[in-house]
Amino acid sequence: MAAAEFIAVIPARYASSRLPGKPLLTIAGEPMIAHVWRSACQSGAARVVVATDDERIRDALAPYPTEVVMTRAEHASGTDRLAEVAATLELADDALVVNVQGDEPLIPPALIDQVARRLAEDPTASVATLAEPITEVESLFNPNVVKVVRAFDGRALYFSRAPVPWDREHFTAAPALLSSDAWLRHIGIYAYRAAFLYAYRGWPPAALEQLEQLEQLRALQRGHAVQVALACAVNPQGVDTPEDLERVRDLFAARHITAEREKP
Repeated sequence: MAAAEFIAVIPARYASSRLPGKPLLTIAGEPMIAHVWRSACQSGAARVVVATDDERIRDALAPYPTEVVMTRAEHASGTDRLAEVAATLELADDALVVNVQGDEPLIPPALIDQVARRLAEDPTASVATLAEPITEVESLFNPNVVKVVRAFDGRALYFSRAPVPWDREHFTAAPALLSSDAWLRHIGIYAYRAAFLYAYRGWPPAALEQLEQLEQLRALQRGHAVQVALACAVNPQGVDTPEDLERVRDLFAARHITAEREKP
């Protein structure tokens, strides 16, 4: 299928319980949000927008040719913030909007293109997202790693923090290794139709969403189709903790050293 036309929106909140001011933390001499913006610009997006509730983030992006939309501070989720952006930009109902997380400075642009294309390929789906196989037992049983179960057509059946599907015969104790590709880790990048975002604003949190603390369950419980594609590239972990930040800084430093060595 031909490339889908879409808008990439990067929600960027200043508040963070573990890393206050996270979008402005520096990596290789630039704020983290600038690295995310640059990756999004390398995708096929027709337009890249940073959505923030804090003037400090807007001001930090002033040196870059970035489009910034100021949003309200009280949004409970990135999806709510995207809905406000879609309304502010007066997007048509059929417009495709990709939510690029503001704390993933290493996100491959190919994943941004892929999730938009996957939604365009299924005109009856409201949302598309990505997943990758789980290969470590620790990840399977880690509640911070979100699992997703798919139907044969790629649509999500359920998202959970629990190790689903549950292997009744072998999970009486944690297995020594994974012998099947049945377990998938959800990657938190989404493509939405604008019409879905407009409807989402009026929905109260769903029971399953509140139990699992997973906002994508609000769409599933209301009967909306969520397409899940297997990621076409490795998605490096985002920045959630001080340890993550140091790891990403080291990766950028290593890239710089490699680039300098390869100069003619």
